[in-house]
Amino acid sequence: MQYVHLGRSGLRVSRLCLGTMNFGPRTEEAQAFAIMDRAHEHGLNFFDTANVYGRTAQDQPGGHTEEILGRWFAQGGGRRERTVLATKVYGNMGTTWPNEDRLSALNIRRSADASLRRLQTDYLDLYQMHHVDRDTPWDEIWEAMEVLRHQGKVLYFGSSNFAGWHIAKAQEAAARRGFLGLVSEQSLYNLFVRELEMEVLPAAINYGVGVIPWSPLQGGLLGGILSQKGGPGRRFQDNDRAQETLRREHARVEAYEDLCRSVGAEPAVVALAWLLSRPGVTGPIIGPRTAEQLDGALPALDLTLDESTLAALDKIFPPHKPSPEDYAW
Repeated sequence: MQYVHLGRSGLRVSRLCLGTMNFGPRTEEAQAFAIMDRAHEHGLNFFDTANVYGRTAQDQPGGHTEEILGRWFAQGGGRRERTVLATKVYGNMGTTWPNEDRLSALNIRRSADASLRRLQTDYLDLYQMHHVDRDTPWDEIWEAMEVLRHQGKVLYFGSSNFAGWHIAKAQEAAARRGFLGLVSEQSLYNLFVRELEMEVLPAAINYGVGVIPWSPLQGGLLGGILSQKGGPGRRFQDNDRAQETLRREHARVEAYEDLCRSVGAEPAVVALAWLLSRPGVTGPIIGPRTAEQLDGALPALDLTLDESTLAALDKIFPPHKPSPEDYAW
């Protein structure tokens, strides 16, 4: 396994991050345990979750996925010690009362303690803001985060789904307080969705914030969907929006899979290897539903895409220049 520093921090994480969003709704607990054990066998030490994960309906509270991880850690055997554990705060964890979501000092305090209980641990390695809170001042947010760090409950802090200027505001506010601030940003980034390259990626690189791409296969479109035996799986067939996207993007998906065949690698592996080649990227989040799917992602670590392949990918999926060059001289 390859390890890199998370942003400008001294923390070293694996270049693939295990996403746990499927644990509970789509992956039963025993299978989730097997996936996490297999991840450790391969040296993968970076696990990502969120307090809202585990819902089977929109009006249900989250927390189920964190509870699954907590029961896995409780088995001992060095599981917690070998894991860089990341979770998130922001999403609504209640149904009727205010102050059960977003980034007020009150919700940050309550949510961190609740996540620690569910995860059966006394500290979080990385605590991420799941979304920007436009209504809470940064001094309040950072003061609440500083308290968590002083209490030993959280070591590092990250963001998710931030714009470039949100990263800048967060870091400048932290700097005024003499606080480390963000060390990571988790964003939607893949060959299909490259808007991140305009402002978020340059801002993250400038401030020493490691980028953790989510949805690296764009919901399966980059996972070899046309060449799958028997065609797209049931989850894809039952999703009208996904089917419409495939119809609209069929030519690009077909060109991509043809290119992958010429490279001699599975489309999912090429998509992950491409992200690993991007400047500023710490490592993409993979969300396997089985241990075998986890195994299938690992060859991306050893695949180096040559310049001609990277150019061909840029032709199929045009890149963005950093702003303002993307839209001005």
